This record gives sequence, C-alpha cells and structure tokens, in this order.
Amino acid sequence: MTERTLMLIKPDGVKRAKVGEIIRRIENKGYQIVDIKMIRPTESLLNLHYSEHVGKPYYPSLVNYMMSGPVVVMIGEGTNVISGWRTLMGETNPTKAAPGTIRGDLGREWDGEAMMNIVHGSDSVTSAKREIGLWFD
Repeated sequence: MTERTLMLIKPDGVKRAKVGEIIRRIENKGYQIVDIKMIRPTESLLNLHYSEHVGKPYYPSLVNYMMSGPVVVMIGEGTNVISGWRTLMGETNPTKAAPGTIRGDLGREWDGEAMMNIVHGSDSVTSAKREIGLWFD
C-alpha cells in the first residue's frame, strides 16, 4: 500500500552534516521524497507536533533541542513507507539502535536532558496525515 509519512532530520543531524547520508539511505531504500524544505521550527509548531508530551518533565528540553537549529522536513512516499522508514531509522535510543540503521550508524547519546536521535518519522497513517498538515501548508 502506497503511503506518505513525515520525515525529519533533526538539528543534530543537520549540525553534524548527516543530511546527504540520510537522504541517500532513503533513496537507496527506494522511497520517494515528494517535498523537502529546511526550517527552524517555532515553539508553537512544536507544541502542536508534540502535543501528547506537553506538560511532561522532559518536554522543555525536547523543545529547546528541536529549536536549537534548522530541521530538514520531508514527505516520503512509498509502499508501507511508514513502517519501512521507522525500521530504517532504528530504535529511539541511538545507543540501543541496531547497526545498519540511521540511529545505529549515525547517532549516539549526548549529555543533556533531550534524546538527540537525528531523525523522526510518523508512527501511523493518522499521525502522518496530522504531522504533514502541521509542517507543510
């Protein structure tokens, strides 16, 4: 089933010049990038995107991390791209992510409260539609 998903390269991935490598992996997997842009997310956008986390103790550090630099925002498309992209990203914690995944190969844990893990992907068709609507007009 052809789907669309939101793909983010987070500030640590941009700062560490991993954008090209991440896009190469997306394209090598056979997924299409149908839209792409680089932005600095605002607090209001992040409040909407991470609405289920607002009010949790780690939330301020998450927002500070996501606002610390530019983010590459993409719409990916392909057969079962939501689950495929999540597999390609690897486990949330880069230390536990398997070799061969983006987080396993390109990420690591850093000092700080926020989990800096290079990339984000929607976790369902419903989330993908909502997130794409937030990040793309």
